[in-house]
Amino acid sequence: MDKYIPRVLGLCLACLSVPPVFGYELPALNLGFTSFVDGAPPAGPGWYVQQYVQLYRDGGLKDGDGKDLRLPTPRGFERSEVDVDASLTQVIYQSDQPLIWGGKWGMNAMIPYAGFDLDPDDNLALSANSAGFGDLLIGPFLQWDPIMGPNGPRFVQRVELQMILPTGKYDSDDALNPGSNFFSFNPYWSATAFLAPKWTLSWRLHYLWNAKNEDPWKPYLAHDSQAGQAVHLNFATAYEILPKRLRLGINGYYLKQLEDSEVDGTRLSDSKEQVLGIGPGLVYHFSPHDHLFVNGYWESNVENRPEGSRFNIRYVHHFH
Repeated sequence: MDKYIPRVLGLCLACLSVPPVFGYELPALNLGFTSFVDGAPPAGPGWYVQQYVQLYRDGGLKDGDGKDLRLPTPRGFERSEVDVDASLTQVIYQSDQPLIWGGKWGMNAMIPYAGFDLDPDDNLALSANSAGFGDLLIGPFLQWDPIMGPNGPRFVQRVELQMILPTGKYDSDDALNPGSNFFSFNPYWSATAFLAPKWTLSWRLHYLWNAKNEDPWKPYLAHDSQAGQAVHLNFATAYEILPKRLRLGINGYYLKQLEDSEVDGTRLSDSKEQVLGIGPGLVYHFSPHDHLFVNGYWESNVENRPEGSRFNIRYVHHFH
């Protein structure tokens, strides 16, 4: 029995010095990276390279009740915020070969790079790892040809079996890391409905399952942790302002964790994450092979996550 006393004592001290931070377990996810006309690559089969830059600002840390998380500092308990600069490079190959049910096979690979700025950085509870590469995302997918109508496409869709591999920079001493240190299965269904020749509605619906982290954040004083299952959705609607050039619209995302996270097999009460982000956006088509997406999001209804603003720029090039 005595061998458990240091661990229990350490946990008690951690609870005294660290406010409840029993959320914040989910890996980095596609929240707002994709938006308009998302049901298919914009120029058909071939190779694509996409470059994303996302800035996340004034992300005030929230607890399970949506209230500000205040961290202990030499000056007392203070409201805490995090800024994140992220870059993501993506390579896609879309074949012209039907494989199953008419869907044409393809492959997707993405590698992120991220850095954090935690304020106050002299707090006594949380620390952020230095900038580095995040986890590799890869996945095979099936892309279906558009369903056509008398005035053009009506509907187009894709299904991808996306996986997040724990290749990113990680240190269990730090609460914030570019990598998650665990495998995740994150398949999605993406589609675009053409409500009118110039008006589109798009979505990308993900399911998320997470494996165990065998080296969890050290204040847990645990052998492993496991983030709960979740669903997350990107959605966007746009109207074509300039023919074949400019679409303007509204974009958003929603994340809902379905079950509490676990530490050493024990569920952490009130640890589910949640966030809603909505804002304006546009896509500019330089040509059928080059496209620029710009998106802004302001977050609300947040639990166990930061609540801030997110700005995204994405450039797509099709090799032809």
